[in-house]
Amino acid sequence: MEPDLFTAAAEDRQEKDPAASPLAVRMRPRTLDEVVGQGHLLGPGSPLRRLVGEGSGGPAGPSSVILWGPPGTGKTTLAHVVSQATNKRFVELSAITAGVKEVRAVIDGARRASGGYGKETVLFLDEIHRFSKAQQDSLLPAVENRWVTLVAATTENPYFSVISPLLSRSLLLTLQALTDDDVRGLVRRALADERGLGGAVTLSADAEAHLLRIAGGDARRALTALEAGAGSALAQGEQEITLETLEGAVDRAAVKYDRDGDQHYDVASALIKSIRGSDVDATLHYLARMIEAGEDPRFIARRLMISASEDIGLADPTALQTAVAGAQAVAMIGFPEARITLSQVAVALALAPKSNAAYLAIDAALADVRAGLAGPVPAHLRDSHYKGAQKLGHGQGYVYPHDVPGGIAAQQYAPDAVHGKRYYEPTRYGAEARYADVVEKVRARLSGAQPPKETGGSGDGS
Repeated sequence: MEPDLFTAAAEDRQEKDPAASPLAVRMRPRTLDEVVGQGHLLGPGSPLRRLVGEGSGGPAGPSSVILWGPPGTGKTTLAHVVSQATNKRFVELSAITAGVKEVRAVIDGARRASGGYGKETVLFLDEIHRFSKAQQDSLLPAVENRWVTLVAATTENPYFSVISPLLSRSLLLTLQALTDDDVRGLVRRALADERGLGGAVTLSADAEAHLLRIAGGDARRALTALEAGAGSALAQGEQEITLETLEGAVDRAAVKYDRDGDQHYDVASALIKSIRGSDVDATLHYLARMIEAGEDPRFIARRLMISASEDIGLADPTALQTAVAGAQAVAMIGFPEARITLSQVAVALALAPKSNAAYLAIDAALADVRAGLAGPVPAHLRDSHYKGAQKLGHGQGYVYPHDVPGGIAAQQYAPDAVHGKRYYEPTRYGAEARYADVVEKVRARLSGAQPPKETGGSGDGS
């Protein structure tokens, strides 16, 4: 909403007493040039620069934009910079508290400001994904007719959470997670800048590393933790924020984990081996260590997908589906919610029946190929659809399996060099017990022999 008397008084107090505002607010960039990261969105002539009045002349006005990115990447910051732009009326709404009534009031005010004073209105709508379809529909006429220039922010995939007509009338700008270098630069600026801590304290190297880990690419979280650490140090009469001071201030112990060193590989290895060993509690312990240390959730998801095929395979064919779905969800939502998805996948894999038969099968086949056991493709299997193929004998004698009762034709498929080789040796664990029965019957039919008789076993692998 537009500032009222009380809001103006609060802003005046914060201006006179900067310490009344949180460090993250005090360190908000005043111009786009002070924004950390997001260089791909801030080039000359970019939509954001045109929104703040840089190069906005000509017949094409600035477009409405939807800012999509993880928490702490600068969506609200960019809106704040836009709000400082000259000759623009800036109105802020939150989808958590606003409804259609408030949106219509803003639009009516924008039309009056435009017609009466020639003043443009920029509407910043935070958490637009919380708006219902009807609430988002109420924005369409204003955006389409440019009564307002919409700057909407969301942490959720707008292709699922924002209606298509609004997406088509706006530019989608994707904000990237801040790198450790981005956050480190921001932290060091806050330590030295008069708007921040003004050199009142320093930050030890190991405390800085811990701060970057707990920030997880979230600038707001980093500055909040830094302010807590600084307050704790100054209260104890210290001029340096040590690791111990920071741990006590944020109530979060430093995890011994180097994302580029041995710990990275050791803990990842322990996670996979715990899944392989079906120890669900150890699995969750190592997963928690990786999450707490700020490991890339996509790396964890990739390891889980590998485990689903390498250690579970056909003993539970749904394991890979679960892992792939988990990886997709993690890529869409990110931390902190991704921890729940990763936990679900890890628990499912740890408790699934295990088989490495598919893993051993492909490695055995590869070993033979690398050893030169390949040989020509049998003539009856070769491509017979080109001119002259029949003269070469290609395709002759091939039996079409769909024309045979049971759908399995007794003919040779493998080259002579490996004919009769058995690569896949299924276990009797979980769902693979069914494959073990099937593969014996199929191999017998392919050889022309009668399939083995039913043994009457349960086949459940238990």
